[in-house]
This record gives sequence, C-alpha cells and structure tokens, in this order.
Amino acid sequence: MIENLGRAGIWARHSAFTPELAGELEGLGYSALWLGASPGAGLEMVDPLLEATERLIVGTSIVNMWTAEPGPVAESFHRLEAKYPGRFLLGIGAGHRENNADYRKPYEALVDYLDELDRHGVPAERRALAALGPRNLELARVRTAGALPYLITPDHTRDARAQLGPGALLVAEQKVVMDADSVRAREIGRERVGPYLGLLNYVSNLRRLGFGTEDVTPPGSDRLVDALAIHGDADAVAAGLRRHLTAGADHVAIQVLSADGDILPAARALAGRL
Repeated sequence: MIENLGRAGIWARHSAFTPELAGELEGLGYSALWLGASPGAGLEMVDPLLEATERLIVGTSIVNMWTAEPGPVAESFHRLEAKYPGRFLLGIGAGHRENNADYRKPYEALVDYLDELDRHGVPAERRALAALGPRNLELARVRTAGALPYLITPDHTRDARAQLGPGALLVAEQKVVMDADSVRAREIGRERVGPYLGLLNYVSNLRRLGFGTEDVTPPGSDRLVDALAIHGDADAVAAGLRRHLTAGADHVAIQVLSADGDILPAARALAGRL
C-alpha cells in the first residue's frame, strides 16, 4: 500500500495543476493529486508539484502505454523516486482503440509493458493499472499495487474490491458538480460524461454495471449522468463520495466539474468531509 495516500485526492488534467494549486490543495487536507489526460513519458510536470508540497502524493491517472514507451517512463520514475522518495505512483493504462492507431489486444500489451517496467526496475508496489474488467483487475492485483478505475460507480468499487482482495490498492475516480440545481448540474456533467460514451471499454463496463442502451446512448441518460457526475450541495456530494469508501475504496480521486473550470471552490467546500 502507498504510504500517506489518505482518503481523498483531486483528479484533473495534468496541465491544470500548478505548484500554487498543489500547495493550496495540500493545505486543504487533500493527500494526492491525480494527473489525467495522458502525461508524457518525461513526466516533467510532476517535479514542480512535488517540490511545492511536503507530503502530497502525485500519481498519473494515467500514462498511456501506446504513447509513452516503458524505458523513458521508468527513467522518469527513478528520477522522481531519487528526488522525492515514496511520493510518486505510476498509473498506467491501455488507452482506447478509438484513439490509438497502434492499438492491439490491450491485455497482452499491458503484460508486455509491465514486463518492461520490471526489467527497468520499477517496483510493482509503486505502480497501478487503470483496470475496469475482471481480467485487468486480476492483472492489477498480481502485478501492481492495485487499480485506478475511471468512470465508475460504487457498485463497481464493491465488485473490484471483492476481486482485488483486502490488500490491494483501490482508488475510485468520481466526478462531482457542486450545484444543487439538477438541470444545471446535469448539463455540466453530461458535457464531460457524454464523450466517453463513444469509447467501447467504458460502455462495456457501464453495461456490466446495469446501465441499458438508453442510458449509454450519447449523450447519456439523466440516470447515467447522475451516477457518474454526482451533484448537489457539499453534504450531498460528500455522501456520494463516501459511498465509494464504504464499498471498499481506499481513496477517492475527486474530479471537480464546473462551468468556469475552477476546481477550488468545490475543493474547499469538500475539504475534510471524507
């Protein structure tokens, strides 16, 4: 298990994080930053975030194995580990066949990628997989610290914990909209959720979770959007986030959605509530 990971962190595009934002989020009590949108193999954006903070964990969620070769990724891992011991977690994933021209069977490609990370000395306990389905969850259990599932519900968290067992890391990503107006909140949530409904792996996972054709047809039903981008006041959103912890997550990666892109008001409102 990653030390000092805590129960709540903030997920955002890697380009959205600045050292100043990292410092404020640490001051609010968040214990991790999760860097989305496929940061490159050099991971140059990680150093200033760790430099600006004292205890914060920075994880990638995720490095795309199709666009970041394992050798350079491993070099970056070792650079960060030497400078900031124990404060970086390498999250990797298989991306999407719709977005990657070189896409092949993702399971075999993930195994090969993990083999290369082994050869380059990246410890299994300091990496995690963006696993959704049973086969990749098992791979996460046996070859990494655990799983970083994305676009999920507490039901998925419960099933993933049952498969991973008690010892593996489980970080549940959850989108939130801090707005008690359902119409306005759904508009914001749907804008973010809708594009994922064109990606087969996410749609397949949502169907496993019980969502039907009417739910996963773009831009997504109200029922789907409400589940994937929970909304309301701070008490309601915090209660929704805690459902992941109750279902077995070790940590929740909170992705704040807002009309103006400013994540701090919601982060401040939720600070300390998990």
